Amino acid sequence: MDSFELNKIAGAVLGATLFAMGLGIVSDILFAAPHPAKPGYDLPAAGESHGGGAAAAPEAAIPLPTLLAKADPKKGEGLVKACAACHSIDSSGAAKSTGPSLYGVIDRSVASTSFSYSDAMKAKGGKWGYDQINAFLANPKGVVAGTKMSYAGEKDPAKRADIIAYLRSLSANPAPLPNP
Repeated sequence: MDSFELNKIAGAVLGATLFAMGLGIVSDILFAAPHPAKPGYDLPAAGESHGGGAAAAPEAAIPLPTLLAKADPKKGEGLVKACAACHSIDSSGAAKSTGPSLYGVIDRSVASTSFSYSDAMKAKGGKWGYDQINAFLANPKGVVAGTKMSYAGEKDPAKRADIIAYLRSLSANPAPLPNP
């Protein structure tokens, strides 16, 4: 292949590229979309409802004792399977290297088992009551800043209630449920 053939190929490639660029510029001129005066759109306010009727109360507004009364420990057992990666749930009470045992955790003193707790957890003090566990499951790092637990938290109050109901069942003498 001689240089004349190479020049023809290069010219064809460059010509096609220029034609495509020119076509893009011309189409932008012919089909230009108007720019909005104000970018974006307005979001509905917090109190507005678009359902056409009274909105159902969010589950966050339902008190924990009511959620616990409706909680299903079987669902909680399925949800706790993820916890079992770091925590033991059997009656031996033996801690894993990454987390303490969850057996009998309801009404147990915070940082009271044989596990290497973080300084923040040791300083927390108190007992793991229903409200404390609920808050901790919702946002562990928000309740105990500096905790070793890497769990991000469960945002759904009904799922947290199922988890707590299952944790309650992990005891030889389960703590009584709070009155709804």
